[in-house]
Amino acid sequence: MNTFNILAADGIANEGIELLKKNFSVEVRDKISHEELLEVIPKFDALIVRSASKVTADVLERATNLKIIGRAGVGVDNIDVQAATERGIIVINSPDGNTIAATEHTFAMMLAVSRNIPQANQTMHTGGWDRKKFLGVELRNKTLAIIGLGKIGAGVAKRAQSFDMNVVAYDPFISAERAKSLGVTLLELDDLFRRADFITVHMPLTNSTRDMISLKQMRIMKPTVRLINCARGGIINEGDLATALTEKIIAGAAVDVFENEPLAEDSPLRTLPNIILTPHLGASTVEAQIGVSVDVAKGIIDALNNRPVATAVNLPHIPSHVLEKLAPYLDLGERLGRTITGMSKEPISSVQVKVNGKIADMNSSLISTAVLKGMLTAALDNNVNLVNANILAAERGIHLSEIKSSIARDFANLVTVSANGNIVTGTLFGNEGRIVEINGFRVDVDPHARILICPHINRPGVIGLVGTLLAKHGVNISGMNVGKTPIEGTSLMVLTVDNPITQHVLDDMKSLEPIFDVTPVAYDD
Repeated sequence: MNTFNILAADGIANEGIELLKKNFSVEVRDKISHEELLEVIPKFDALIVRSASKVTADVLERATNLKIIGRAGVGVDNIDVQAATERGIIVINSPDGNTIAATEHTFAMMLAVSRNIPQANQTMHTGGWDRKKFLGVELRNKTLAIIGLGKIGAGVAKRAQSFDMNVVAYDPFISAERAKSLGVTLLELDDLFRRADFITVHMPLTNSTRDMISLKQMRIMKPTVRLINCARGGIINEGDLATALTEKIIAGAAVDVFENEPLAEDSPLRTLPNIILTPHLGASTVEAQIGVSVDVAKGIIDALNNRPVATAVNLPHIPSHVLEKLAPYLDLGERLGRTITGMSKEPISSVQVKVNGKIADMNSSLISTAVLKGMLTAALDNNVNLVNANILAAERGIHLSEIKSSIARDFANLVTVSANGNIVTGTLFGNEGRIVEINGFRVDVDPHARILICPHINRPGVIGLVGTLLAKHGVNISGMNVGKTPIEGTSLMVLTVDNPITQHVLDDMKSLEPIFDVTPVAYDD
């Protein structure tokens, strides 16, 4: 038997434990306090946890033999990943172990809300018998709208098609080719809201997806629509949902996740007859718990046998002197990725990353990975990182090409990202990232706040016009840069603003006659 010692905490399913016992010495501690963890951790080579144990910096400081931490589940919020990375400790999770469970729960909720099954069941248990009251609707020939076509969204689409449903979707990070392969039609959000009979959400909760569905969106939906959320609480505004259900603006809803959990006892959602509520059961199946346990066990076996681990969530080991030089370029690459995504009007299916200068001779492929991370962050939140970004991009039909050259013009090093006809170039001023060119316009933009990219007619008064409009909306301009003109009669204004930009402000800006377009990019949301 190998001499590696494994600590399995927090009640890991036995199937994973047995797999590890075939290879290593395993100690099982289903309940372990933080103080106990601090005391015993020095002797272990690997640690498996669920969500109860907190693997903090002080634990890692004492973990002198620890090589890998496995999280039996998706989220790693209870693990100090940065501290682990600094100590060369691999952190892995199980991103796919819950996929089928969440997919099936979503579909179960859709069936239940379409036929009023929980309400009818409750009536039967209290002595009732009312067939007319619980008249439902069929799924056949209905339009299902899926917001987010990742693995769970794609799984729901597949099952819906077997029920003869017409499936449409919104996902700005899915290529048309990928959607076509799934038999799904991509739509813009407003069109999707108007056409759908059922809407299910499968996006992470980010600043851009918070309250994505509020009363404004519900008012443009069919009055017969039914909403399902088994993804993240907060994507559907709960107060607005209660209003829409009470006033019969929509027909029904089924919700498994909530902005604050457990759901407050006095939540208005608890009193409504046309909503189905479950207490975050998306991953609560026997198979899912076994799945995450086995996935993590296999990852630990691979890592301790010096094999690559596909589910690592932190940076692979890079010599510290190389990482020190690359780190600011990784941050720059991520911000360029966010910029190119914000500028793209259509889903990106192909992206080119060009690295010029001395950094091209280092491990510059990581810069390309950082670009992908930035592109995908808005869709996947904290689930995308430098280890899995390439895999996640490929799953979404995004093709990456790389060009490296030791020659750089004007600057010592340059990173250029091209996609969907847009080109953005960045470099470092000291250790601070700067965007120095956008679509051929020379600029000097600090990509660390909120910016507005505004191509416009090059004539007097445009800057004042835009400034007056933003002031009217209470938006403060903290910086402005106007690019040199590669096209006669055209300029590019890049504004740094202190306030979030609403769609209403964008619409007003676009209505200004000299303005060709307005693209908002928020780097730290």
